Amino acid sequence: MSELKIFLLITLVFVLFYFVPLDSPIVAQSILNGFKMLNDYARQHVLLCLVPAFFIAGTISVMLKKDAILRLLGPNAKRFISYPVAAVSGAVLAVCSCTILPLFGGIYKKGAGIGPATTFLFAGPAINIAAIFLTARVLGWNLGIARMFATITAAILIGLVMEFLFREKGSGGFVTAEGNEGDLRGVVFFLLQLAFMILAGLRIDSNAKNVGLGLIGASTLMMAVFGFERDRTKLWLTETWDFAKKILPYLFVGVFFAGVITKLLPQEIVVRLLGRNDLWSTLMASVIGAFMYFATLTEVPIVQALRELGMAKGPTLALLMAGNSLSLPSMIVITKLLGKKKAFTYFALVVLFSTVFGILYGIAG
Repeated sequence: MSELKIFLLITLVFVLFYFVPLDSPIVAQSILNGFKMLNDYARQHVLLCLVPAFFIAGTISVMLKKDAILRLLGPNAKRFISYPVAAVSGAVLAVCSCTILPLFGGIYKKGAGIGPATTFLFAGPAINIAAIFLTARVLGWNLGIARMFATITAAILIGLVMEFLFREKGSGGFVTAEGNEGDLRGVVFFLLQLAFMILAGLRIDSNAKNVGLGLIGASTLMMAVFGFERDRTKLWLTETWDFAKKILPYLFVGVFFAGVITKLLPQEIVVRLLGRNDLWSTLMASVIGAFMYFATLTEVPIVQALRELGMAKGPTLALLMAGNSLSLPSMIVITKLLGKKKAFTYFALVVLFSTVFGILYGIAG
């Protein structure tokens, strides 16, 4: 961080604490509500949802093959293979909003078709395992499943439309580096952790569930200690910690401000803009999501706060879909990578399909 940025940050914090009217009841209640929401997240969603998700992300990064997945997005891959792979590869590659852009740029410039490349760009962050499970745990399994299904379907449709309109592949040979080799042990290790997180997320309280969690947890621990070379296990722990330290601070800040927003933001504004399952509210949610920046997973507490203020189901899904795939900073990068014509077409398609699936979900719900 440059000296100027540090100075501006210190100044901003000083001004914030100097002028914030703590004597105002609404401000005090808002700050307290932020800490209450943090308390709720710490108790309900961190230990049995986020922590396992970070370990799974580390497993994906270290124990599974990425090279094979990326190769399936190349120019010689069949369409019926490349599009589904591109749509679900976010779960396999553990990409988040901060890593999707260089990966997209890499596969596109090296020869992937613009269709599979933009499918990957849209779906990658939203299919992140941690994001799906946190959505399901906090906002309900119906919305979590709807988010996954709608994102995969919309991603494929967006890619097909981009391919139909532009029929273009990046320049250069599609070559991926060999390495990061996985094996059957890595797959079993991944499945054990996934089973633990799924079982932990079930809203049941029984001895059978506790016994199952204990057995799966013990098996996972034994495999981590004795199933892999020490260097590989150490690298797995390092990658897990790297995911956690990059995501958790932003998530906690996002949760806190979501709690503050719940008290400060006038409910009538949210209801007026986003409170109906109609075209206007859903389109507005898609546009807001496209321009807002959500650090990984922070979209969930923010959407939770807006739902408490009256946001309807359709705009909720639309905001989740557009919010993960686009932001004003990412738009600038994508425009540089694709050029204005293709980039703005892609932005319009994201808003369009987020709105369409939001309306369908609102009607179905």
